[in-house]
Amino acid sequence: MSQSQWLFIGVGVASVSLILAGPAESVQLKLPLPPYSKPSNIAHRGASADAPEHTRAAYELALRVGADFVEPDLQLTRDGVLVCLHDASLERTTNVATVFPQRAKMVGGRPTWPVVDFTWDEIQQLDAGSWKGAKFAGLKVLSFQQMIELVRGKAGIIPELKSPEVYAKLGLDIEKTFMDTLKSNKLDQPGADPKTPVIVQSFDAECLKKLRQVHRCKLPLVYLVGLGELTRDRLNEIRAFADGIGPSKAVVLRRPELVRDAHELGLSVTVWTFRAGQTGKFANVRDEMRYFLHELQVDALFTDNPDQFPRD
Repeated sequence: MSQSQWLFIGVGVASVSLILAGPAESVQLKLPLPPYSKPSNIAHRGASADAPEHTRAAYELALRVGADFVEPDLQLTRDGVLVCLHDASLERTTNVATVFPQRAKMVGGRPTWPVVDFTWDEIQQLDAGSWKGAKFAGLKVLSFQQMIELVRGKAGIIPELKSPEVYAKLGLDIEKTFMDTLKSNKLDQPGADPKTPVIVQSFDAECLKKLRQVHRCKLPLVYLVGLGELTRDRLNEIRAFADGIGPSKAVVLRRPELVRDAHELGLSVTVWTFRAGQTGKFANVRDEMRYFLHELQVDALFTDNPDQFPRD
């Protein structure tokens, strides 16, 4: 470079800035912030547009299409097994109403079958695939341990701890169970398995604080946000207990400068959720994801369609 030289300056482990030496103006570094090493494709509940969410089929498909990370949502059984399920109840994605019709609880005037009312062995009796189509009949709910064994060495894992406050009221410590599982797999430290980076996410700030303060979790933590205004002051508060934010698309579109503000504070930005058929003004989900990655410069995306992630 004849008249200018690029200088890279690292600030801590979570933020990097790029400045232009000489009289030219400063520019924003376009590389993603740690813990991401490249703009990252996160398979939301696996490749959940094309296979039943959180099943072996969804995770395997996500790996085949090149997802950088696979996302398991985690719930807890009555006997303390972490299982890969989004909902705190079983009826939407399994045939629990047929197998255990008498075990329903009435909540808000409708029957529901809470995950925590069932043991791991009982949940293994359920069909978790037929709701998505006959060709998926017989697929089982996976444990977090099974998910780790399936994905390890092929992609990163970005688990979301669901409903920690619900389990706490029942005397169950989902955070401890989670950390114990990671430790038993030697995945509880950053860089422990370079082929399987782990990032932890939750909508519950107290859950993330407990992981960091009580369980001494050193893994990157992402605070998920669906509503509310993420002002710079609020970002400063989040920075005290998380390494990144996970806002919804709507939150980012309402205030695009949020990405810049977060990056300036060293917070990564992981946006949810991109799915075909729900793309707003964009012609397709690939174009929508490309806009968020290239124009807004977010670091990573959750998508039901990991096969549509733009690599260009």
